[in-house]
Order: sequence, then structure tokens, then C-alpha cells
Amino acid sequence: MSETAEKKIAARNAVMLGGMCALAYLAVYVVRNVLSTVTPSILSGGFMSTEQVGTLSSVFFIAYAVGQLINGIIGDRIPAKFMLGAGLLMAGVSHLVLTVVLSAPLWAYVAYAATGFFLSMVYGPMTKVVAENVHPLYAPRCSLGYTFSSLLGSPAAGVLAMVLSWQGVFVVGSSALVAMGVAVFVAFCLYERHGIIRPRPPVKETHTAVGGIKVLLRRHIVKFSLVSIITGVIRTTVVFWLPTYLAQHLHYTEQQASGIFSVATLLISFTAFVAVFAYERLGHNMHVTVLLAFVLSALCFAGVYFVPQPLVNTILLVAAIFCSNCAASILWSCYCPSLWDTGMVSTATGFLDFLSYMAAAASSSLFAGVVDVIGWQGLILIWLGLLVAGVLVAIPWRRKKI
Repeated sequence: MSETAEKKIAARNAVMLGGMCALAYLAVYVVRNVLSTVTPSILSGGFMSTEQVGTLSSVFFIAYAVGQLINGIIGDRIPAKFMLGAGLLMAGVSHLVLTVVLSAPLWAYVAYAATGFFLSMVYGPMTKVVAENVHPLYAPRCSLGYTFSSLLGSPAAGVLAMVLSWQGVFVVGSSALVAMGVAVFVAFCLYERHGIIRPRPPVKETHTAVGGIKVLLRRHIVKFSLVSIITGVIRTTVVFWLPTYLAQHLHYTEQQASGIFSVATLLISFTAFVAVFAYERLGHNMHVTVLLAFVLSALCFAGVYFVPQPLVNTILLVAAIFCSNCAASILWSCYCPSLWDTGMVSTATGFLDFLSYMAAAASSSLFAGVVDVIGWQGLILIWLGLLVAGVLVAIPWRRKKI
């Protein structure tokens, strides 16, 4: 077979596998955004209080983060068709149960925690199956597909909330998960039959926990763990506090802050495409790309601190978040798939995602507690300090030979 024909087959397989993963991940992120889009209806209907909805959201993300750690490890031992199929199906069922028990807070917390845990069965094994069965040239582009799907989840859930009751939105989201669970399982079985998904023998070095850790240490897992923590704080917590910052510190009206936030998040949604484009232009060098992203983000955060003019300040802050998210995109779209030959893609991806979400959860509470003490300018310095730390982490230090 000619080289051109092999490339065409590799590209076709990447589209088929990546496309199915993108559809599954779209269903995941629609459901993840359902609660936020229907919260006004839930509150106005008296089904839950504001505090209970907040607790419900926290329970979900804790279960999701812990689930990433557990299911990441399991995902390296069980075929992806079972992990994704079962995870999507059971998440759909537990999410539907939530609709019935929403007025009973304790049972609602249990049902939503179960939804978060089952959804955490998807990302690590999905990254593993792409990394191990797609040509390294196309793997980052496949990752872009389901990364972009995750960004479409919020507006898709918003559209559903505009045309359906809150119960209807839950039912549609749950049905989508169940349908995708069945579809993914059937599709992956067919892919195995046609050689698109190929069984891989376990890597000898990772047969033991110690051996696996040594392999990941050689592949810079410590460095990218720190990248995950830093970018997790910026892409989740700083973005969460952005509307409040705009209103309180830059004195925009609530309507203006909401409009700016919508535009900013739309621009930030293109981060992954810019990051992978830069990565390919920089000779497929992850370390250089992450370093450049952190340097630019740190410079922008410095500008946020020193330039008080609201419009310029806003532009610089959005640019700082954008550049930091570029580093995050390299982590998820390039680094994790690059571990395809270790047999630990799912474990590493789950571990890194766990660190990201736990860092975001801890920092959100921290920022809320210190902003009244040190003010927004002081908080900006903390954000700047994080990116300076990111620069130091990203520098490709070389050990001196003894």
C-alpha cells in the first residue's frame, strides 16, 4: 500500500473515531450545563433554595473530580467501549432520577453525585482510545473535536432551556446520554471488527505501580501536573469570577458585565484551535508552546495590574485567560495523547483532570475569602504570581551531568 493511501486511511479512521467521541462529549457537556441553565426556573418554582442548588453543584464536581482519578485507572484496564457505554448510560439514568427527587435534597445530592461519577468514566478512556488508535499527527486534531464539543454544551443547554420546561431539559439531556451510550458501544464494536480500534498488549514497564510511576516521571508528569493545577485555577475559577470583577472593580453595569462575559467566553472557546495551530508551527514542541503561552499570559496579567482603564484592562484580562488556556489545551490535546505508548493514557488523563478540578474548587473558596481583605488588585497579583510560577515550571530546565 502506498504512503498516500495509508495517510488517507489514517485520516478516515481519525475522523470516524474522533467524530463519535465528539458526539458523545457533546452529550456529556449538555448535561453538565443543564443545572445552571434551569436554575432560575428551579428557584422560582420553589423546588430548591439557592444554597441547595449551590451544594448540588459542589457535590457534582467533587464526585466528578474523584471519579476522574478512580475511573482513569480503571480505564487503562477495561476496554473503552465498556467504560464509555456504561458511563453514558448510567449517567443518563441517574440524571433522569434527579428530575424525580429534586425536591428531596438528600436524594438529589446522591443522584447528582452519581451523575458526576458516571460522567467521569468518559474522558480518560476516550482520550486513551484516540491516543492508541489514531496516528500521532491526527490525535491532537481529534482531541480538538471533542474539546470544541465541550464548548458547544453550554449554548446547546441554553437553547433547550428556552424552548422546554426545566423537566423537559432534564429528560432530553438524559435521553441523549442513554442514546449515546448505546451508540458508542455499538460503534466501537464495529470499529474493532474493521480494525479502526485495535487491541494493544499491556506495556511491561507499567505492570506494577512503581514501574508505571517511573514511566510517567520520565514523561514529565510532574511538570504537566503543575500545568494542570495552574491552568485549572485560571480556566475555571478566574473565568467564574470574571463578571463579578467587571462589575465591582471596573464598575460596569450588571448588563454590561454580562454582555462582556458572553463575548469573552465566545472568544476563549477558540483557544484550542489557536493552541494546536501554534504547536504545529513550533515544530510540535509542547514545552516551547506551553512556555510561550505562560509568558504571554503573565505579561497580560501584569498589564491588568498596571493599566486601570476599563476597556484596556478588560481586553488584557481576557487575553491573559486566553493565553493560559492555550497551555491547558496543549496539556489535554497534545500531552495526554502523546502517552499512547505507555499504556497509561487513561490513568494520567484522569489524574491530571482530578488535579485541575480540585485546584479550581479550592481556589474558588480562597478567592472569595481574600478579595474583601486584599481587594481586586491584590487578587490580580495572586493571579500574576500563578502565571509567573507557570513560566518557571514550563522552562525546560536541564540537569547537569555529573
